[in-house]
Amino acid sequence: MSEEWIADRMHRIDASGIRKVFDLAAKLADPVNLSIGQPHFDTPQPIKDALAQATADGHNGYSQTQGIAPLLKTIQEHVDKTLGQTDRQVFITSGTSGGLMLALCGLVNPGDEVIVFDPWFVMYKHLVTLAGGTVVEIDTYPDFQIDVNKVRDAITDRTKVILCNSPANPTGCVASSEQLKDLAELAAEKDIAFLSDEIYNSYCYDQEFQSPAQWNDQTIVIDGFSKSHSMTGWRLGYMHGPSALMQQMLKLQQFTFVCAPHPVQWAGLTAWDYDVSEYVDEYRRKRDFMVSELRNDFEIHGADGAFYLFPKAPWGTGTEFVTEAIKNNLLIIPGNVFSPSDTHFRISYAAEDAVLERGVELLKKLARQGKPSV
Repeated sequence: MSEEWIADRMHRIDASGIRKVFDLAAKLADPVNLSIGQPHFDTPQPIKDALAQATADGHNGYSQTQGIAPLLKTIQEHVDKTLGQTDRQVFITSGTSGGLMLALCGLVNPGDEVIVFDPWFVMYKHLVTLAGGTVVEIDTYPDFQIDVNKVRDAITDRTKVILCNSPANPTGCVASSEQLKDLAELAAEKDIAFLSDEIYNSYCYDQEFQSPAQWNDQTIVIDGFSKSHSMTGWRLGYMHGPSALMQQMLKLQQFTFVCAPHPVQWAGLTAWDYDVSEYVDEYRRKRDFMVSELRNDFEIHGADGAFYLFPKAPWGTGTEFVTEAIKNNLLIIPGNVFSPSDTHFRISYAAEDAVLERGVELLKKLARQGKPSV
């Protein structure tokens, strides 16, 4: 092959640092793995049974691009009741990642700017690049709180989208109602598309989840079943927003993903009615344990939701600390995967208690021994 075959855009997209850690994990014997960004529990049995039934019933071909009618109706009724907006249309996506791709490719022209909050979910930067846009990073260090004045100052005549994720990956931070309201109103004032990634909305531990869509009826919301119901491999998400925008996203879905996996959509009806509160309570308890065990040795902010901590490395760079952790059979993710800064690292506490207990002991040991001499 010729190197000239490769599209220029591919040279602006790096392989995920998270995947590199996953590859490393496969080579270690019995690693203490606090790197994986997915629930540690299996998909609940009634949902698996519903999938099996859907395939047995013959729901194995394409569905309508927008999704099956019963699931659309169920989610649409919920969205209408929750937000009370007359022009808000739901459709089913192939996971939230698929929804993000549709939204950004449907909104962003080459040269357009997309505002994201640093640190950000790793996919945001690369999907913006794929769409031909430029990421504009709003620094939220050290406490990961959104300063709307910084956003206002960053807006230019090329700003097209503000992308917000609360509860957030990798910080676990939950934006306050005031921050979300101010951000939503700023987007409306400046006629900028506001994209709200709400995939972790089930995991709010200290306050009730708030969607910015309640303050800006043009907000595009992306959500799904992956994290709440441990269905990451099932690729079932949904999107809602102004109907004219959703029609454009649907047009793109028709010629890319075609539809979300058809039998999985039928299982989604069972998932929608499945109570996940016991898992939320379990992760709240795990969060409390991790913060209690680590706060004397690490600077920790956020941790209000999702299932992540984003501590500051107690010595060296984030990469140096993670490198030493991996040498000690502990898998965590360096912060520069999510940020231009290399000062922090991500822990996922979506793991069994015994793994978390081993993990905190290793982390405390690493923090207290200090940076190894070269």
